[in-house]
Amino acid sequence: DVQLQASGGGLVQVGGSLRLSCAASGFAFDDYAIGWFRQAPGKEREGVSCITLSDEITYYADFTISSDYAKKMVYLQMNNLKPEDTAVYYCAAGPDLKYSNCYESGFYWQYWGQGTLVTVSS
Repeated sequence: DVQLQASGGGLVQVGGSLRLSCAASGFAFDDYAIGWFRQAPGKEREGVSCITLSDEITYYADFTISSDYAKKMVYLQMNNLKPEDTAVYYCAAGPDLKYSNCYESGFYWQYWGQGTLVTVSS
């Protein structure tokens, strides 16, 4: 079975840091892009970051994505957190095809994990 397990969320004060983890299993990890998304209350889901064997894309300057392909893990280091970063964070996986890019809006995210809640208090 395919599994994407996000963890590491919690309550943090403004300016603090959190490291989210995404554990993947059940699919060919090296052939997939892994993305982080978030959805704040009352807002649409938005992309945060994605990674493949050749690309690392992050939309926010204080966030860094990394991976450990041997462990099939992807991490999202979030620093200098702000109240507007409060959201449920999800990781997703999509096939890393030759003519597709994980940072494009039309990228196909095939698998989704459950979310982990990040709350930034002021």
